[in-house]
Amino acid sequence: MAHFNDWCLSVDTPVGNHFCRVMTAQGANLQTAIQATAAIVPTHYASEEQVARALARLGKQEAAALIQGKLPTTKAIRSGDLGEIYATEWIDAHSGGYRAPIKRLRWKDHRNMAMRGDDVIGILQDPQTQRLHFLKTEAKSRVALTAQVLTEARAALDKDGGLPSAHALSFISARMLELNQLPLADAIDDALLKHGIPPQNVRHLLFAFSGNAPDALLAASLQAYPGPITQWGVGLHVDGHAAFIGAVYDRVITNANNA
Repeated sequence: MAHFNDWCLSVDTPVGNHFCRVMTAQGANLQTAIQATAAIVPTHYASEEQVARALARLGKQEAAALIQGKLPTTKAIRSGDLGEIYATEWIDAHSGGYRAPIKRLRWKDHRNMAMRGDDVIGILQDPQTQRLHFLKTEAKSRVALTAQVLTEARAALDKDGGLPSAHALSFISARMLELNQLPLADAIDDALLKHGIPPQNVRHLLFAFSGNAPDALLAASLQAYPGPITQWGVGLHVDGHAAFIGAVYDRVITNANNA
């Protein structure tokens, strides 16, 4: 877990019928943030089982090389990946029941390439009807967040009529089959092929990880949304955004070599 509450001050603000939360990293707690984040980053690139098997078969040095070989080396891709990682972690811990069923970065084509499609999809299964509810998520990471960046995120969220794309859901379903999570795979396939996905079963999450305060920008973006789908805006504000990301990935590499 990212343990946001251990290093951030959170402020929740309603924006019309929508919800906005801004989490601001506290300077005195940045080392806590780096440590907590570095502990989870490797699990987003490789499963615990894969790392443990490499460690058991090949030894510590090779297991560390496995992890390091999956980490992006460019600043831009590290930034984007960490934004997606934080969005995934926030969904799992703070969204009120949604879960991101896969850590999508494990299936990257190349460590220095961004993945295409919906960034993250949270899923919640109604215990009564067994129907699925979806949290379609777009994550943006910028040293300086701008209105234009949020406009791009809005365009991505509004694709496919605001619904999760069939391609993204089929991808998740296939991964669930591989992981022997058959009930969820079947429920996703039912939503896609049998029941359809009504807009009232979808929410949008615009997640912004930035070096500047995102409060006003997120509020304006939510206020401007004209559609029927409930919107959540979550901002994670970390001063020294670029240096922070570099410190996180440096710590991941150090931890892997010292494990």
